[in-house]
Order: sequence, then C-alpha cells, then structure tokens
Amino acid sequence: MGTESVSFTVNGCPVSVSPRHPHLLSALRDELNITSPKDGCSPSGQCGCCTVLIDGKAVVSCQQPLTKIAGASITTLEGFADEDRQKFASAFAACGGLQCGFCIPGIVVRAKAQIDKKGAALAPADMARHLGAHLCRCTGYVKILEAIDAVAKNQIPTPDPCGGIGSRGIKYEAHELTLGDRGYVDDLRFPGMLHAALHLTAHARADIVSIDASAAMAHPGVVTVLTAADIPGDLRVGIIYKDWPVMIPVGGRTSYAGDVLAVVVATDRIAAREAAELVKVEYSPLRPITDPASALTDSEIAVWGTDDNVLSKSTYRRGDVDRALATAAHSVTETFRTQRIEHAFLEPESTVAVPAVRGERRHLHVYSGGQGIWDDRNDIARVLGIDNESVTVELVTNGGAFGGKEDMSNQAHAALAAWLLDVPVKCTLSREESLRIHAKRHPISMTYEAACDASGKLTALRVRAIGDSGAYASVGMKVLERMAGHASGPYEVPNIDVEAIAARTNNPVCGAFRGFGANQAQFAMEGVLDRLAESVGISGWEIRKRNVIRPGRVWGPGQIMDDGCLGAELCLDAVKDDYDAARSAGKAVGVGLGLKNSGLGNGFKEITRAVVRFNGDGSIEVRHGWTEMGQGINTVALQVAVEELGVDPTKVKVIVDTTRELGLGQTTGSRGTLMGAGAVRAACIAARDADCAPNVDHMGEYRVDWTTKLGEPGVENPIIHSTFGYAAQLVIADKSTGKIERVIAAHDVGRAVNPTLCEGQIEGSVHMGLGYALTEDFPADPDTGFPTNMTLRSLGILRAKDVPTIDVVLVESPQPNSPYGIKGVGEIGLVPTAGAVAAALHEVDGSWRTQLPMRRDNGDETE
Repeated sequence: MGTESVSFTVNGCPVSVSPRHPHLLSALRDELNITSPKDGCSPSGQCGCCTVLIDGKAVVSCQQPLTKIAGASITTLEGFADEDRQKFASAFAACGGLQCGFCIPGIVVRAKAQIDKKGAALAPADMARHLGAHLCRCTGYVKILEAIDAVAKNQIPTPDPCGGIGSRGIKYEAHELTLGDRGYVDDLRFPGMLHAALHLTAHARADIVSIDASAAMAHPGVVTVLTAADIPGDLRVGIIYKDWPVMIPVGGRTSYAGDVLAVVVATDRIAAREAAELVKVEYSPLRPITDPASALTDSEIAVWGTDDNVLSKSTYRRGDVDRALATAAHSVTETFRTQRIEHAFLEPESTVAVPAVRGERRHLHVYSGGQGIWDDRNDIARVLGIDNESVTVELVTNGGAFGGKEDMSNQAHAALAAWLLDVPVKCTLSREESLRIHAKRHPISMTYEAACDASGKLTALRVRAIGDSGAYASVGMKVLERMAGHASGPYEVPNIDVEAIAARTNNPVCGAFRGFGANQAQFAMEGVLDRLAESVGISGWEIRKRNVIRPGRVWGPGQIMDDGCLGAELCLDAVKDDYDAARSAGKAVGVGLGLKNSGLGNGFKEITRAVVRFNGDGSIEVRHGWTEMGQGINTVALQVAVEELGVDPTKVKVIVDTTRELGLGQTTGSRGTLMGAGAVRAACIAARDADCAPNVDHMGEYRVDWTTKLGEPGVENPIIHSTFGYAAQLVIADKSTGKIERVIAAHDVGRAVNPTLCEGQIEGSVHMGLGYALTEDFPADPDTGFPTNMTLRSLGILRAKDVPTIDVVLVESPQPNSPYGIKGVGEIGLVPTAGAVAAALHEVDGSWRTQLPMRRDNGDETE
C-alpha cells in the first residue's frame, strides 16, 4: 500500500493498523483483538458472520480492503449501546434464536441496521430478504426472525431462567453467545502465541518425491516448517482405524485432496499463510480412483497403507425374499442415488495448543472444538509419543459440527508445533482448507426391490447399496452399517435381505453427518413405499399407517421393538388432519415417516460419566463428557442439576475437559442428551447421597451395554439399538408452481427436556433436510478427486428467504428405561424430509424422483 499504517475509528476510538491485512476483518480480529465479528469464510463474504457497521451501513468486513476503510467509522457489537445489546441478547435468549451462536453477532448487526431504518414496520419476511448475505446452519432461521421481530416491535419476552426437566428456560450462555462475548477457539489469545498454516497436496493420489521448505523458511516471520519427518510418535490417527496420516512423508503417497504435507509456523497468521504457499513439493502423480463401484474390483489400491478398496460390508437376511417377491401382488424396483454433502458449519476448525510444566513434567493443554476430546487427547499423545496424562484437551464450545468435527482436523498439527517449539501455537483453517479436509456426507447408490400384498401390507424388501467413503475410514463403515440397519424405515417387513458396502476411493473422505446413513436409506424406502401406494390405489399416509412398526413386532434386522416405537404411529397420526386439509385445498402433499437410532448400539459398550462438585465459593461445577455444538447439551446438564438438586442455575458452571475420565467416544448418534442426562442425573443422586459434600467429585455413570452387532451369527432377534426417535413430516406445495409452502414436522422426542431447544433442533434439521432434498451438493471432479464447489454460496444451502413455513409438533412418547423417557432429537429431523419432498413434487408433475438433489439447477430456491 505504500503506507506505514491505516487509520480509522472503531467504536468511537481512533486506531491505526498495519496495511498488511488483506481486509478489515483481519485488522479487527488479529491486530485490534475485536472478536465479535467472526471469520466463517474470508475473504469470500458469503456467510455474513463478520458483518459490522461502516459509517452506519451493515457491511461484511472480510470484503473491505483497508484502502477503502481509511477515515471511516466502524462499529462492532462491542460498540453498541448497552440498551441495544441487552435488547438483542434478551430477545434471542427468550425466543431460542440461537444454537451454536457463531452466526448470530453478524445477524444482530444486520438486524440493528434494518431496525434503525424501519423500526416496528420491519416485517419478518422483509428481514428474511435482508438476511440474504447471512447463513445459519443450525436454526432454520425461524426463531432468529422471531427474535428480530421482538426487538423491532420492542416487545421482548422476559427470558425464563433455566429450570428443571421440561422447562423452556434459556440456553446456557445465550446472552454471551448472542453478543459474541463467549469466545470460540480462534478468539483465544495467549502471550507469545505463534500461528500455524498447512500446505495441502496438489494431487489426490501421488507419490511424494521431495519436499523443499527453504523458500518458506526464508520468508519474514517464519519460525519453522514441520513435515512428517518431525513427528516423534505415530504417523496415523483415526476414530476407529488408525489409517489417516497427520502428514504425508517423502516416500509416502497422498490419498485425497485434503492430505497435509507441511506445517508452517510463523509469528502471525498472514506470514504463516504466505509462507505455506512457498513450500515446494515434487510429485509423481498416479491415477485417482474415483468411481466407488469400479473401485471394488480395481486392481490398484486407492489408499496408501491399506490393502483393500472395500472398507466394510454390512449384511443381514430374514425370511424368504425371493419367494415373497415372486408371489407379491405389487412390486417395484428402483435405484436411488444420494449426493455428497458438506456440513458447512459456520466456524472453521481451529485449535490452540499451549505448553506448560506441571510438577516437574512437561504438559500440553489443547483447546479443541472437536466432537470427542478424549479421542483427541489419546491421538495427540500417540502422535507426540507421550502418555495420555501429559495432554489435557479442553472443549471450547464450537460453532457447529453436525458430525463434521468428529475426526481430528488440525489438532495434531497445532499440538506438534507447540510441543516441539515449547510455545503456544494456533492453527485455524480457511474455509477452503476446511472444505478439503474434513469428512462429508456419503453419496450412496441404493437399489431397492420392494413388494406388498393387495391391501398394501409390505411382504418383502431387498436392498443393495454402495457408498463412497472416500479415502480414510473415519466412521464410514458405521455409516453404511447404519444405512443397512435402517434400510426398511419404521415399518414391519417380514422378508428382508440387505447388503451395504463402503468403498474406499480417492474422493473426499466421508464420515459422520446428521442422519448418518438413515436419511439416505429412508429417502429410498419412502420412495418405494409411495410407488407401491399408487399401485395399490391408497394414499401415502394410508400405506404408512398399515405398515408402521408397533410394539412386539419384528423390525428390520430382527429387533423386537419395545413400547418406545409407539411414537412412530403417534407422529403419523399427528399430521393426519393437516394432510387431509391440504388435500381438500387442492395442494400437492407428501408425507414421510422416519426413525433414527439414539446411541451407537451394534454391540458397542457405551459408557459415560459426569461429576457434580460443590465449591467452597458457592459455585457448582457440572462436568460431563459431551461436546456442546449448539444442540444444547450444556443446557440439558444444567436442567438436570436443577431438577435433581434444586440448585440456583446461576451458580452452575458446565465444564468439559479431559482432567477426569468422563467421555468415551464421540458426541454422535443423537446420544448426548440421552446419555448425558443419565450420567448427570446419576452424579446428582450420588451428591444427594453424600449430603452434597463440598470440594468432592460426586461421580455418576450411565451405560448402554446390552446391544447386539448387526448381522451377528446365531442371534435371531438382535437389539441393534437401545433407543430410537421417530418423526412424520408433511410437505405441502402449490400444484401450479411447485413451490413448497409449508412443512409440518411431528417429532417424538420421548421427553422434551427443553421444548424451545427441541423445536429449534427440529426447525434447523428441516432446513438442512430441505437443502439436502432440493439444492445442496458437494461433487468431486472424477478426473482429479478434488471437490469442485469451493465456496459456501456454491453449496446450494437455502437462505432465510427460501425457507418455507415450518410448524413443529412435539410428541412425547417415553422410551422405557431411559432417563426421563428421553429419545434424542439431533438427527431424526431430516430423516423423513427428502422422501416427503419427493412425494409432494410427484403430485406436482407426476414424475418420480430417484436422485438428490432434486432442484440443483434452480439455485437456492424451494421452487
């Protein structure tokens, strides 16, 4: 720029910053340490998280070069008047207008600008249009718009304090999250902290001949460049299989576009990123294996260090499927294909590692937003070649995950740099790096053969499925196992034959994502059910009513269902009146019914613990083993403590770190509320039994250790899961335009620990399910294995103005023997959506849908 500094005003104070910053957001966060504007996608300006006021106008700050800012007046949330801050914080807390909270500060700034212009005349539909620059992946925008409307009309509900089970008390830390005051990992600062940046591969499958870091080392500000040769311990990490290299060494081979070759550590983020581009790598490129079906018989191995392109095969059979298909009154055969999907959590992955000395031993404290911090700790220790006790991982509540933060991303890289250099190191991914590195939703090809008798009762089902799991295992084998187990949906089928294969390829890694195989399977199952209904001459609602699973009946892999499954029919019944009314009004209507397990099941021994501790200062610690990522597990823990101990909720602090052995595995499978509530409840009971003795860890445990592995030989009626949630969704569309006007979502959650949070989870799930059904996609180039949609806008996520009305109906049919009857709600919300959308669109134009997304060419629209 030719200047030594750029001057402007921030929140009424004159400031001068270095001209090196690529945009205003960088200057605010990295030099001025103003952290309410969040960095979700810089410099693309497509998420809205960094919105600030520039001379009174709401602007995304990552798109503003400093040359345009000189002399301007900048206002961030920190600079809002106390009265305005309190209004927004109270409204969002009372309305449940936030979950992870990462997007909310930017939305609040945008809302403030619009309210200043229009006041009480600001209509929610108008505000939705103005949120076009903003993404929220958690809420579905419903409660966000309610909160903004409350502020605009100055009719702010009084937030209820957090009460016991069933109360609508405000979310834990809701006020702080709304205002951007509760930091995420990238908001942390430590004295002497260095910054790490990653150098990623240029080829999805190539041998590494050499790595030359000399130019990077010579770059100003660079402290060191690390490669795989610097790793003192194990090279590979992984949740189930240790097959994912932290870095690819010279002499090794890359296996997908997210492989890391070097870590550059520098005095600031800008220098680290600049130098990372200077690392020179000599490759010997190889043919990427990108077709999952062909990979199964390919003579070459796709993934370095493995010996087979078949990651897993899940199978089970009951009855005589061939005979049932041959003698059926009605049958249908169809192949369904679902797409790869990006999680698009708004907070890119970030890790800070801080060395310390405890006693006379070196120690490393790692701040992580991962979904399984005990797994993080164990793998970090293995990579560093030290014992687990030398590493503490502390959860920093993250800005969304949806399964995408189960696998480690940059935790090992930050930890390695901090351990070797003995200084704090932060590593934060750019949006593009995040898109390349973390695991996605599986694309699955599923051929369904289904049959029913003359009355519409299902008689047979055969399924053959191949899922593209990408390069490394992650939890891909479990996703296809779950897809297989849920292949028949919430229906009784007497004869069934299922096979689901997870293939390794050089495409992006696929792993956990909300729904976890159940949504793929039930898009197909709902599709064949609607085709059979048409053949029989009955409605989609009626064929589901005739086949819905009931207590004492055999489901899917052979499980005899308990009274928990009553919720499936109750949900179906809950949408019947609206179904009939929409039909009478001449609307196109589709209904979907789904189930989704809560817990890992399949023979896995699930154990979790919690601690309640009464401190001398009157505060109460509640420690549990689950990651808070917007779903509200910290609020659940607080409500259980209030329910069981009658304590003042303002005195409770919820903590998650590895200083106690409380966690086992990932926060996944819709099990956090179920198991977390069980463990905290047990800890509270232990505390009561000890008269709430102070300065003592009162420990409680909850376990599910009675399930059976899918397809286990000799087990006729396995219990593959202890608990299921159920949901019916009704999609209503205009027959002339095809526009989806309304979604009615009836969900059996067993017991709504916090109805407001439950509603928010379901609204957000429906929003995500509509995107999955209609517009979202994350394809990879078949010639290179590299993803092609590399911005948030290109992913096809529905914006606020595109979301139809969502009405939630909470059904509470308790699960026997679970704490408070809880079933879980995190994933079931999008399981029925795609099937219901497909049925509604069939009524619009008569065409059956077999492939997702259904309306990609139309952009971000529900019409």
